[in-house]
Amino acid sequence: MDFAEAARRWVETWRRGWPAKDVDSIAALYSPEAAYRALAFREPDRGLGGVRRYLEQNFAAEHELECWFGEPVIQGDRAAVEWWGTWIEEGTRLAMAGATVLRFDTAGLVVDHRDYWNQPDRPERPYSGW
Repeated sequence: MDFAEAARRWVETWRRGWPAKDVDSIAALYSPEAAYRALAFREPDRGLGGVRRYLEQNFAAEHELECWFGEPVIQGDRAAVEWWGTWIEEGTRLAMAGATVLRFDTAGLVVDHRDYWNQPDRPERPYSGW
């Protein structure tokens, strides 16, 4: 398995799929046994049902979304990807910047997804050179 290819596929699918709220395309990146941890101190959403549930719930609240992704950093079957997003939620423009750490199985599907992020108290677009 070319894990660099799997990581680039993850980035491109999220880059297109997040603003489009394309749950099906994004969920197809994950193994049926995936653990999706969006918050470090909360139990992960498990399996494809958990991934889909998380995406559907969050995508329903996000409107006029823009997002940016950096180049993945790959080590073996793991990758780290920086990202930045801004959207309107409950009438307020929000921003979030962070990184996702991924681990892939031999088929190139995500088996472990961990997000680490920051959210300012004001809307922010990526800074120059991001």
